Amino acid sequence: MKKLVVKVDLHDDRERSKAMRVVSGFGGIGSLSMDTKDSKLTVSGDFDPVKVVNKLRKSWRTEIVSVGSAKEDDGKKDDGKKDEGKKREDLIKAYEAYYPTPLTYSHYMPLEEPPSCVIC
Repeated sequence: MKKLVVKVDLHDDRERSKAMRVVSGFGGIGSLSMDTKDSKLTVSGDFDPVKVVNKLRKSWRTEIVSVGSAKEDDGKKDDGKKDEGKKREDLIKAYEAYYPTPLTYSHYMPLEEPPSCVIC
């Protein structure tokens, strides 16, 4: 079981429902929740986080908050949490280095007057 928390730049309820529909289409999704106040999408289950984030980045600005296992054990020691936090940060940095946020370029051609004579 994996847990992925991403911050997605959504503007309205229509985009929110579309993003949840896109993510729910992946196989192995156990649960899906959206915090509209912080614009954070939480996905848990047996899935590939890279594919989910790539699919979201095709349509919206997406930022990874955390990736890890979905263990619900609160009785752990704090020492393990520091190591896990360090590992998560390293994984996130490695992912962002390997899959950079795509840049969009626009090229505009200047408007020219078409020739008045076809033969010329």
